[in-house]
Amino acid sequence: MPKAVSVTEELLGQYTKEISGLTLIPSSGGVFEVKVGDKLIFSKKELGRFPEEGETAKLFSQNI
Repeated sequence: MPKAVSVTEELLGQYTKEISGLTLIPSSGGVFEVKVGDKLIFSKKELGRFPEEGETAKLFSQNI
């Protein structure tokens, strides 16, 4: 959960006006995904790692 909160803070800090809603869904099993609408922009399951600092913000900006 701390990583999800960190990514949330990163996105809201840079894209407050562009984000109309944000949902965190707790789960288990190593799933960590970031979506813009229905589009998956980051998947820990696919890449085998958490996003690096700034990575989700960069991916978000490319998909808005």
